[in-house]
Amino acid sequence: MPIKAYRPITPTLRYKTTNTFEQVTAEGPYRPLIVSRKRHSGRNNAGRITVRHHGGGHRRYIRIVDYRRDKLNIPAVVENVAYDPGRTCFIALLKYRDGERRYIPATLNMKPGMTIVAAEACDMVEGNNMQLKNVPLGTMVHCIELVPGRGAQVARTAGGYAEVVAKENELVQLRLPSGEVRNVPDTCRATIGQLSNPEFMNVVIGKAGRNRWLGWRPHVRGMAMNPVDHPMGGGEGRSKSGGGRQHPMSPWGQPSKGYKTRRRKKHSDQYIVRRRNK
Repeated sequence: MPIKAYRPITPTLRYKTTNTFEQVTAEGPYRPLIVSRKRHSGRNNAGRITVRHHGGGHRRYIRIVDYRRDKLNIPAVVENVAYDPGRTCFIALLKYRDGERRYIPATLNMKPGMTIVAAEACDMVEGNNMQLKNVPLGTMVHCIELVPGRGAQVARTAGGYAEVVAKENELVQLRLPSGEVRNVPDTCRATIGQLSNPEFMNVVIGKAGRNRWLGWRPHVRGMAMNPVDHPMGGGEGRSKSGGGRQHPMSPWGQPSKGYKTRRRKKHSDQYIVRRRNK
């Protein structure tokens, strides 16, 4: 997917880039599959900020996306490919043979008119959904279940995919986007192909206002604060020797570099063959 650059007639446009949205064919969302999104601005039910730097932004509607793909053995035709403000990849509107419509994450080469299906075993066509035990080795898959029937949990972002590398003892080994190799039950479902919009990571925001449209508020450095506001605050000038600046940490004192936050005994450890940082 190409990236569009601008002539630098203003300082903002010098570095700003946007997606060309060539794959998108829909003029607007399918109304029965959208719901209104209430704004919380990072606050809980007591009005206290629990997620910092959130607030404002353009009004959005949530698209109801089918991650379970539980409509089995019923062919569906891709009506259009649409933009979704709530996720990085595009989504595709499917019309099933019985007349029902559902949104699914769109694959890299998905176009209107394609016919796809979800079944226990089906053809190796991009967008088809099947159990991992029926997927050949070396195949790229996305929207992968970790527990059968729970719905897709892995490889759902723009350009994301995992690779099937081995099968043994009713388990399938997947190389995930992070580089981690993990065992998944072979009855879990996955979709064939790579997700759309892989150039999303190359888009340059270009100006602070564009982040505000997305609902991101300014992020103030801890070193610029006072000691009462942050463990790394205070000191004379920019000196890193005083004011508690020796070890980078969060506002609540948790080290932010090299500190392991994963539980030592976690249930999913038995499924991890190789860590992403090994």
